[in-house]
Amino acid sequence: MSATAMEVLAEPSRRRILDLLRGGERSVGDLVGHMRLTQPAVSKHLRVLRDAGLVDVTADAQRRLYRIRPEPLAELDAWLEPYRKLWNESLDRLERHLDKRKPR
Repeated sequence: MSATAMEVLAEPSRRRILDLLRGGERSVGDLVGHMRLTQPAVSKHLRVLRDAGLVDVTADAQRRLYRIRPEPLAELDAWLEPYRKLWNESLDRLERHLDKRKPR
């Protein structure tokens, strides 16, 4: 059984890897250079991300290049949608409250 995107992204290092991959493809060595983890640890996180379908990997000679697959993130986006609506409604109420307190 594979983990859901939400379960996989509960781990902060995996979120950091996705943050780094937002800018485009990166090699394992490049990711290691930006993280405070060993190469085996980064590779392990990449394997979990790959197994969950969140990243793709291609071989370039001896290097492995990783990139984000945005489709699985749509599942998270859909789950968050009702919460966004709730946050927006709360912020709208706060704005109305603050507007009422402004001196005229």
